[in-house]
Amino acid sequence: MKKLLFITLLFSLCAVSFAKGDTYIYDHWTEVEKSPDVYRVTHVLYSDDLNLGSSLKNPNSLFAYEDLLYILDSDNNRIIELKYTQDKKLELQRVIDRFNGNGKTSLTTFNKPNDLFINKDGSFFIADTENGRVLKLDKNLNYLLEFVEPDDPTYEKGSEFRPEKVVADAKGRVYLLARNINKGFLKYEYDGTFQGFYGATDVIYNFLDMIWKRLATKAQRDQMESFVPTEYSNAYMDKDGFIYAVTNSFEEWDLKSDVAKPIRRLNALGKDILVKNGNYYPIGDLNWGDAAGIKGPAKFTDITVFDNDIYCTIDKTHGRIFGYNSQGYLLFAFGGRGSIDGFFNYPVSIEHIGNDLFVLDNMNASITVFTPTEYCELIYKALEQYSEGEYDASAVTWDKVLKINGNYDLAYIGLGKAYLRNNQYKQAMDCFKLKRARKDYSKAFQYYRKEWIEAHLGWIFAIIVALILIPFIIRRIKAIKRELQSL
Repeated sequence: MKKLLFITLLFSLCAVSFAKGDTYIYDHWTEVEKSPDVYRVTHVLYSDDLNLGSSLKNPNSLFAYEDLLYILDSDNNRIIELKYTQDKKLELQRVIDRFNGNGKTSLTTFNKPNDLFINKDGSFFIADTENGRVLKLDKNLNYLLEFVEPDDPTYEKGSEFRPEKVVADAKGRVYLLARNINKGFLKYEYDGTFQGFYGATDVIYNFLDMIWKRLATKAQRDQMESFVPTEYSNAYMDKDGFIYAVTNSFEEWDLKSDVAKPIRRLNALGKDILVKNGNYYPIGDLNWGDAAGIKGPAKFTDITVFDNDIYCTIDKTHGRIFGYNSQGYLLFAFGGRGSIDGFFNYPVSIEHIGNDLFVLDNMNASITVFTPTEYCELIYKALEQYSEGEYDASAVTWDKVLKINGNYDLAYIGLGKAYLRNNQYKQAMDCFKLKRARKDYSKAFQYYRKEWIEAHLGWIFAIIVALILIPFIIRRIKAIKRELQSL
């Protein structure tokens, strides 16, 4: 009996150890480096906690608007609206399963809705997938218009039009992702006019396949897979109107060379402008093991972007959350696959309200609520202070971070950048050297060398003059001496 009790206690302690303290980053050599917890689980919300009458069925997406959180309960053809209270609770507000057609449409219910976007004016954009449309409703759920399959020469018809993800800009222009369409986003004007494709991903060629296609017969080529762009899996519109898009369709070996680009930030022209100044590209885990039969790189299913340009992604392969700053540095990674709080079976969506995170697990129809720890808040504060030009304050905050975690690379780099901005080049060089930030060290050294030269210019000039004059004077003295000796 005592032995059984001991084993049970040991197992419980192991479970707690995996549930807590699983946060990590990567060091300069891409080795895992443990870190204090950045987020803690406040609670996990299940279907039964919502008193909906019927359980969530195939929930596919979350969307946050002000203090409201929406769940796309796809197979129940409804949208669940929850209010996030000050005491970190989610309370049911209403169930949206129909809208007012205003005499413009007779089809006022949804058929497997997969995504939702709410614009700043409160208007709803709903990917009503199996009805083949994206609905635009006003804030009172009155029908305004819908975005349907394009009738355009650039759009190749043949399969059913099934929009699955949608975002919109401040002017009401709509960008949607549709099933089996790999030319990027379909872009529509505010009035529903199709404008073409946006942000098409680069075609990734396999060199051996290219050679084989050259040598193959026409019949063989027809049987081979065509070279096509990869598809996006999700998108997020940030506060500045840039679209962050994620894709999990790539070859593993293209990740570390930055060919795959699983996270992208698209500008007005649809070009990727994501900043990647970190020691490694933002691809999630750098080392792909085979723990518990789960192997392979991160496959991002969703992304959310804070107002301070920090972005967090959710990985369906290993069930982990990865956070990056605007420069592409990994801030933290945590989570995993499993059934204990803070772990996931099949995470499909991530959202935020303030600095709090929400993760939707499709398999067990749950929402996990995460709130940041003091350590996490200090990291966010230091980054915000630096971006706002408060370099001295940023340095003080980074110092507090180091007192909690003396191995946090970004704290040293943040301190170095604060010193650099304050013209303290030697101190900046010391910080960058400690964490092998070569690019930043070179920049600091360049300024330090310039400052040193300017400070010692008088002495440098005097030495140069002396080096020029001394040989002349010596030669002159020797000449005079020879003349005197010849007398």
